[in-house]
Amino acid sequence: MHALKTVVGYDGSDESRAALHWALDDARRTGAAVELVHACTWPALMPAASMIPATSVWPDGEALEALRELLDAAVAGARATHPEVPVTQAFIRGPAALVLVERAAHATQLVVGGRGHSAVAGILIGSVSSAVATHAPCPVVVVRDRPDGEDHRPVVVGLDESSCAEVAAGFAFDQAAARGAAVHAVRAWMPPPDPWIGPPVPDREEVSAAERRALTDQLAGWRDKFPAVAVTADVVVGHPARVLTDASRDAQLIVVGSRGRGGFRSLLLGSVSRHLLQHSRCTVAVARDLPGQGRAER
Repeated sequence: MHALKTVVGYDGSDESRAALHWALDDARRTGAAVELVHACTWPALMPAASMIPATSVWPDGEALEALRELLDAAVAGARATHPEVPVTQAFIRGPAALVLVERAAHATQLVVGGRGHSAVAGILIGSVSSAVATHAPCPVVVVRDRPDGEDHRPVVVGLDESSCAEVAAGFAFDQAAARGAAVHAVRAWMPPPDPWIGPPVPDREEVSAAERRALTDQLAGWRDKFPAVAVTADVVVGHPARVLTDASRDAQLIVVGSRGRGGFRSLLLGSVSRHLLQHSRCTVAVARDLPGQGRAER
């Protein structure tokens, strides 16, 4: 396998600084290199009431120099606080989401902040973060918080019987092992909405017991592979999006597959992943296979 490389989207915002901090700490544990990527776009200049389209005006040399100094300062700070981590930078002209997705083609993960400069109050993920989580070819980490000191909270992983869940489990156990954290696996199932309009409602205890057995079997191989990682598991009746959002309140990281049960192959991000990106109270990792690797192995 090629060397580990983490790409970080950086624009100088508080959120991107938190993403950089997360990536550097992770790289110190895993031995990865970190590349800071700043995608530079410039708005068109036009009169407020103009109806005539204007061409894009590229910033002058002074503005470009200020942007480069911003990135240089971030790299210098990263090398000072994490001298053992190889840190490089890339200053690229183009739309941020497109640039980051293209840069992620040669990365083992892409890390971004929950919001960028154009954050709107109440929205936990910006358009760039949402776009890269949907389209990046590698796992994407959207950093939500930056805890002070050592974090003893578990890594939560949402599991079902899909192949994407196996990828999520692998990512979660790798992260937990590197952090000295526990894994808390969560499996949610939904009962039929109304016995009058559908098949007979199954016995909840029987279904929960069957789901619990399936989850235990699913975790067995991962327990064997990561014997030092403490594992807890929970089966909950409820919609997976709500159940996992609740679980994120007590986690340092929550990991989900890019698609879950019933996901269409053409959709790179499922509804549960989208919901968590909007509402999770902790950092979210959307796990997917790296190109050419196929399904995660146990």
